[in-house]
Amino acid sequence: MSVDSAGAEIRVICGPTAAGKSAIALWLAGRGASTILSADSRQIYRGFDVGTAKPGVDERMHVPHRGIDVVDPTQRYSAAAWAASANTWIEDALRAGRTPLVVGGTGLYLRALFEGLYHEPQTDAAKRRELEIWLGGLSVDELRRWTKTLDPARAHLGRTQLSRAIEIALLTGHRVSELHRDRASAPRWRPRYLLVDPGAPLGGRISARLDDMLSHGWTNEVERLMQTVPPDAPAWNATGYDAVRRLIRGELARLEAREAILIQTRQYAKRQRTWFRHQLPPDRITRVNPLAPDWREVVTRWADGDPRREVTA
Repeated sequence: MSVDSAGAEIRVICGPTAAGKSAIALWLAGRGASTILSADSRQIYRGFDVGTAKPGVDERMHVPHRGIDVVDPTQRYSAAAWAASANTWIEDALRAGRTPLVVGGTGLYLRALFEGLYHEPQTDAAKRRELEIWLGGLSVDELRRWTKTLDPARAHLGRTQLSRAIEIALLTGHRVSELHRDRASAPRWRPRYLLVDPGAPLGGRISARLDDMLSHGWTNEVERLMQTVPPDAPAWNATGYDAVRRLIRGELARLEAREAILIQTRQYAKRQRTWFRHQLPPDRITRVNPLAPDWREVVTRWADGDPRREVTA
């Protein structure tokens, strides 16, 4: 069932990992009745909590959250599936008189929700599984080289999206980038973006958050998950989890694991920044530095619909 507000303007708080999106969203939610919709492809998996920086129980009790703990670690989940659910979550929030706040850094989720979904061609299940096994044995660099040949527009993305681009291209003869362009269904909502980025200090924030994760149960979480979650489950693709598994197996020392995760996370943040710089419509973006003294004023004006697009240093 649709709501009368379908087609409404939706607030989106986005930016690279560790930029401070969640803190701003929770502060903003404190100004009125809101529901936070997580647009984070890592937080959808149940049990993968510490390493994905999921909001805590207290935060989720204070403000309703959707898009967290959606599927089991073994389940495959796509941007299309997330967008379909997000449409329902937005409708539910609006129907309840709450303001939906889409918060996250997974650009493909935002594209699927606000630019429409493409109709994916059918593929042979057996061939797809065989191809998935082969792709699972390739490094990210190898996947990127394949994607540069098969679907160059998607070669800057992460492992899951690279694998998907190769799979679709080889099994159907179509490029995912072209399917998004040519076969997309009409979007239902109009986004207004708050792009959160602290600039140069982001590297230090990533490092500090990593140390906090390692000191507050990440290794215990992974050790527990390794007892029940198959080693090839999609959830293990979340940044850093492979290095923590190798740490637990004794293949890496703690400092080596930390350095590997730090490099991966900084590379991920770089890809996110590239995506937001090239894919978001400039006329619908307000930029905010969460370390600037006037960040609350910028966020308030953005939330209240002020048309000015500000950059705080």
